[in-house]
Amino acid sequence: MAFDYKKEYKEFYMPKRKPSIVTVPRMNYLAVRGHGDPNQEDGEYKHAIGLLYGVAYTIKMSKKGSHQIEGYFDYVVPPLEGFWWQDNVIGVDYAHKESFQWISVIRLPDFVTKEDFEWAIEEASRKKKMDFSKVQFLTYNEGLCVQCMHIGAYDDEPATVALMHEYMKSQGYQLDITDKRLHHEIYLSDARKVAPEKLKTVIRHPIKLI
Repeated sequence: MAFDYKKEYKEFYMPKRKPSIVTVPRMNYLAVRGHGDPNQEDGEYKHAIGLLYGVAYTIKMSKKGSHQIEGYFDYVVPPLEGFWWQDNVIGVDYAHKESFQWISVIRLPDFVTKEDFEWAIEEASRKKKMDFSKVQFLTYNEGLCVQCMHIGAYDDEPATVALMHEYMKSQGYQLDITDKRLHHEIYLSDARKVAPEKLKTVIRHPIKLI
């Protein structure tokens, strides 16, 4: 059985539909930075997702090639995630998606080194005849957060965020969104295949004690 991060680390990927406090450890990611409306057809965001998955599956399938990664074990590619912000906005203004800044990411297994990452960029570029230079190796230490499972359309997230903030305050915490600690979403559903009202998204905000 392939190792599935969603099942093995349920506290990070499968929270309940009521807010909770969690401390998220340092993780490594494949990352692509960009800006603009994620819903734009043939836009920067959709191109970024293609780049991420191209490299993610190059690493996953390395077991079948000549580049053998030390410590490799078979695994399910973790879900797509995103860090989001807008200049001069605390949180997210869903009415102005054109002003989004984002870092789209996919978690890397800990056995993947920067050297393995660099090999994967070269290998994906060679095999797919595409430029993967926008993909970065990102280490992110998220720390103390409030999170909740959101079921429904992305545009309906503010209601879940409001519940998260109410709970956070009731537990003695305050929001700590900065230019380094960002609004975070983990996408457990494929929006191309799942009805908007059934989409599952983990929403996570950084917090600190009052």
